[in-house]
Amino acid sequence: MGNRLSKIATRTGDAGTTGLGDGSRIDKDALRVHAMGDVDELNSQLGVLLCEDIPAPMKHELISIQHDLFDMGGELCIPGYTMITEAQVARLDALLAFYNADLPPLKDFILPGGSRAAAIANVCRTVCRRAERVIVSVGKSEQINDAPRQYMNRLSDLLFVLSRVLNRYAGGSDVLWEKDRER
Repeated sequence: MGNRLSKIATRTGDAGTTGLGDGSRIDKDALRVHAMGDVDELNSQLGVLLCEDIPAPMKHELISIQHDLFDMGGELCIPGYTMITEAQVARLDALLAFYNADLPPLKDFILPGGSRAAAIANVCRTVCRRAERVIVSVGKSEQINDAPRQYMNRLSDLLFVLSRVLNRYAGGSDVLWEKDRER
């Protein structure tokens, strides 16, 4: 970080632009800024999830993911810069395999909910999917690396799996969608 923020209200964004990490300025409604905002929102939602009663190893892993999301924000903030690596994507793949190993196979869709922690994990998942969609859109108009898109894809899958694990941790199970329910 080249400059430490000693003053938060700089007024440089009053005209509707924001500064990127390379010193350039872009409109605050640019796709890249949307992507940075969605990644920031996801990180904040993970902070809410971390306030819940969750297993200690999962808490440690989610904090590591929060650090990755700061890296993601840095990569998005500096065009042409790389901070998210294949190793970080592979770490998510390993976590997916680990947490999914003891879950029963899905035969029906499940509803977001059950325990509070599981519901928050599902909110994180949906914010992650939105961030992924915007990163895909950025990649259609600007050159960006593949790893951020791949990371977000794996992370949304992991958050889904973690919601299932968290329901079991709380003593519950999946909340199944009842497609043949009375309407």
